[in-house]
Amino acid sequence: MTEHADIASLPFEKALAELEQIVTRLESGKVDLEQSIAIYERGEALKKHCEKLLKDAEARIEKITLKPDGTPSGSEPLDVD
Repeated sequence: MTEHADIASLPFEKALAELEQIVTRLESGKVDLEQSIAIYERGEALKKHCEKLLKDAEARIEKITLKPDGTPSGSEPLDVD
């Protein structure tokens, strides 16, 4: 089990909020070196987690296709390229 295993269970909004708090703390310059390194590492893990959650959500998004008369005809995978 990794040191940041709890991050995997965080929903996107909570992970992002914690990441924003870490950035604020680091930007303040009021954190000692050892603590800066530790929270930076956690921030990096949170960033990767948020990126994964966004990528997973993007993969689930589908766009609705419309018939010529404007009514939905179904859906197709979102072209993310």
